[in-house]
Amino acid sequence: MQQAAERLAVRYGYRKIDTPIFEATELFSRSAGDASDIVLKEMYTFTDRGERSLTLRPEGTAPIVRAYFEGGLTEEPQPVRLFYIGPYFRYGRPQAGRFRQLHQLGVEVIGDDDPGLDVEAIQLAWSWFKELGLSGIGLQVNSIGDEVCRPAYRELLRDYYRPLLPQLCADDQVRFERNPLRMLDCNVPADQRFKADAPRIVDHLDAACAAAFEAVKAGLRGLDIPFALNPTLVRGLDYYTRTVFEGWHESLGGAQNALVGGGRYDGLAAELGFRSTPGMGFAIGLDRTAVILKQERPGESDGLDVYAVTVSAEDRGQVIELASTLRGHGFGVIVDAGEARLDAKLRKADRRGARLALIVGPEERAHGQAILRDMRDKEQVSVGYGELPAAVGKRLDGRV
Repeated sequence: MQQAAERLAVRYGYRKIDTPIFEATELFSRSAGDASDIVLKEMYTFTDRGERSLTLRPEGTAPIVRAYFEGGLTEEPQPVRLFYIGPYFRYGRPQAGRFRQLHQLGVEVIGDDDPGLDVEAIQLAWSWFKELGLSGIGLQVNSIGDEVCRPAYRELLRDYYRPLLPQLCADDQVRFERNPLRMLDCNVPADQRFKADAPRIVDHLDAACAAAFEAVKAGLRGLDIPFALNPTLVRGLDYYTRTVFEGWHESLGGAQNALVGGGRYDGLAAELGFRSTPGMGFAIGLDRTAVILKQERPGESDGLDVYAVTVSAEDRGQVIELASTLRGHGFGVIVDAGEARLDAKLRKADRRGARLALIVGPEERAHGQAILRDMRDKEQVSVGYGELPAAVGKRLDGRV
């Protein structure tokens, strides 16, 4: 998954960036908002020997915006396109595909407010899922306006929810005062029924936000990317403005059905104390994606092309050499030189999800050949050592 993500991001002109595992706590408390679940419930925060408050990074956008300014990226041609892959940390009840140390792939494009960049980011995420062969993903989009039109909408929400406050959960009663938009993000089942009649922010956008959102929707239609307008989609972080989106998978229920989420954050840089600078990005949950891949393609192994096995101990050296040659051509290879029977080794190759099995025994070694076995249709051919990389590439959809 990660290799495919990096290749795709580079094709779109994005460069990889790494940020520290921990940052000053203030970075996240200022960016996420004091009413967000991340700040209230999920951050791993500690005090170091210098009495400084530090936090294991719970998300990737704020650190990258900090690095954009402090690393001199403001002096480069704008916008700057960046991508990241790495571990993040959130306290919460572990679930299928949701861990306290989670892994995310994300992209950020900073320095331009063109709605076409929103479309590009969504297309990149959509293309990655297509390259993985994942089906059953529904794209949800919304606009949550900006600080010009959103204050009036917040008051409309408060007017709607005020009579309902006694029936709402404790978290929503706090959100009512701090940020009523987050009430639309509530996952308590008893509160869900109130969302349908709540005023929709897309009906209260100012002219600039409405025009930007129309441009995003038109761009998605032009690329034949299907989407649904979801007027209650607000995301869980306070820094989002205008476009927000999520990709939901049909097999994931409840609050954990999103594989990807993101949006525009034009006010984040100023919130962190930097010059006001627009930005757009998303993050994909790699752990959840791996769960879906395992469900849809059981037995497949990410990156394993060839399972190389020996028939006897005397074949070990030759198999190791052939495996090294194939790895040099970019193929993923595991060597099994144990003493188990050949049929047992082939069952292991099947369970590991290898596309091909490479077999060398005394007879093959004597003729300078190896057997290449397709683990799907069980067809096998004898191939000379020198022709092996080309034969493997041909079997693996033309890769050499």
